[in-house]
Order: sequence, then C-alpha cells, then structure tokens
Amino acid sequence: MNKASAAIVDHKGTPCIELKAEPYMAIIANSLGSNVLRFRDEEKGMEIFRYKDNVSIREIMEAPEIWGLPTLYLPNRLDNGVLKTSDAEYHFPVNETRFKNHLHGFLQKRAHRIEDMGVKDGKAYAVTSYTYDENDFFFSVFPLKFKATLTFELSENGLSHNFKIVNMSEKMLPVSVATHTTINAPFVDGGYAEDIRIQIPIEKKCLFDRSRWLPTEEFADLNRRDLSYKRGVKCPVLKDICNDMYTAGTVDLDGEKFHGCLMKDMATGKQIRYETSEEYKFWIVWNDRGFKGYFCPEPMTALVNAPNLSMPREMSGYRELKPGGEFTCTQKFSTAVVATVSK
Repeated sequence: MNKASAAIVDHKGTPCIELKAEPYMAIIANSLGSNVLRFRDEEKGMEIFRYKDNVSIREIMEAPEIWGLPTLYLPNRLDNGVLKTSDAEYHFPVNETRFKNHLHGFLQKRAHRIEDMGVKDGKAYAVTSYTYDENDFFFSVFPLKFKATLTFELSENGLSHNFKIVNMSEKMLPVSVATHTTINAPFVDGGYAEDIRIQIPIEKKCLFDRSRWLPTEEFADLNRRDLSYKRGVKCPVLKDICNDMYTAGTVDLDGEKFHGCLMKDMATGKQIRYETSEEYKFWIVWNDRGFKGYFCPEPMTALVNAPNLSMPREMSGYRELKPGGEFTCTQKFSTAVVATVSK
C-alpha cells in the first residue's frame, strides 16, 4: 500500500513542510512564499524543479523567483509601476530600473502561515496562507486587504497546487496570478540538457515592445519557430529564450484534452506532465539565457501589464474581485514514461 506522510523537517537549516507519497516527495518553504523548493520522483530518478544541494536558503531568498515553484501575485511587469483598476490607481516601486517597470509583486517573498497539514485518503497535504493588511510594509502603496491561500496535495498521481485569493477590502482587487516554474535541465538523474523537448499547445503569439518588454496589445499567427513548441520539438535550453509568450490551447493526451505542457527526456522517455486549470490563459517561456541548468514554462492567468491594457478583459485575462469575492486556479504535476523516437 502506498504510504503518505506530512511533517515539518529541517531543510538547509530552515523548518519546511515535507510531503511524501510514493514515488514522490516535495519540500515546501512556507517561510519563503510557500515555494515548493524541491519536487522529486524517487522511483524514476527525476529532479523536477530547479534544485541544488549546495545552494543555501539565504541564496534562494535573494532571488526566490528562480528556484523551485514560486507563486506570484501581480506577476511580471507593470509599466512604470502603475496599476490601474476600475476604481483606483496604485503606484508600485520601480524595481526593474533598466526597463522602468515594477516586477513580480511581493507574495513570493513573504512568510506564510501553516493552516493545516496531514494525510487524508492516501494523500499528503498542506494548507498555507498569507493575510495581506496594514501590517505589511507594502500596504502604504497598495492598501487593499486580501487573503491568499495555497493548498498542496501529493499522491501517487503527483503534486497538486491550488491558489485562492479573497478580497477583504472595500475596493476592487486586481487579479493576475502566475508561477515562475523552474524546471531542472536536465530533470532526469544522469541525463543531458540537450535531450529535453517541450510541447506547449499554443495558439497565438503575444507581441512585445522589446525596449521595455511590455505587450503591444497585438497578437500574431505562429511562425516556424513558434510551431516548434506546438509540435513538441523545441529544446528549451542551450540557447537564449526571452519572454516567448502565447495564448494557451490544449493538446490530446491519452485520448483526452490536456490544458498544459509536456516536457520529455528523449533518451529515456521520461516525461513531466504539467497541467493547469483553464484560468491560466497564457504561457510565457524564459530560460535566463539558456545555460544555467534550468528553464521556466510559466503559466499566467493574464497578459503582462494586464491591468493597464486597453484590450477587453476576456482577451487580456485580467479580472477584478468585488469586496468579498474570490478567485481560484490549480496546477498539477506528474511524471510518466512514454515511447522514445530514435535520433
């Protein structure tokens, strides 16, 4: 019988949540934005998220967006730090001075509270939360109270990540959510980065003003390079990939529609299956210039700079919550071994 467990463990000198459910294990740092610092399939020998034994928690804290599975609220860029809602305008600090934007918000840098953890129905689970209010120093520039809750479940079927946000203020709460998902390259023990191929069922390309990496609000048909993602022949490393952003579609997987992306090691047939709920309307791919041992297929619920765009919300993905309103979105990760094609 598959054994599952949930416990507080010491991970690199920091108390973290450890979930186990054969063949998987996961380490969640609630003190660092509930980042999933490690996710591993022990049976298949797969280190799925970017992880290094010799990297300290302090080093991760300095750049939490490029380790593990960080959750971002108000992700990516806001033009000049401005965020316009239907009933207010907020001015965030410009922390990306080169492009004069605000980048990635703050939720991934806060210590979250553990609300619950344990084992139920053969699944290990943990629930963490962060209540954002006047006690947060950022509240002076963004005075909208909310509660973010993250629920993690680990079973023999993989890892589930659920994000919920509730508006506890008297004004409209802007909603744009992403994970800056960092995938190990290689993700198979003893494998090679050049053997990785990624498949993303993309539909349209989102065009950017590359001088500041803000969207032009235009979309384009897929060219030959873009289609390499859709056909599953794209190697996502060993070359610079910077902000390839697309609208999301579905791919057929085991006879069903799959809303997500697939990553495969061509030498072994070992595969990461990364499924998202339909609230994630976009994918953006980035790899930190391509030679640092990881890449990021990032699902986003809204387009970059979405609160400030003139396009209809059904196109940008941007939404607002009324007082008391809530929003949820879910991701799932699992592994498989599929047929390989001879080179």
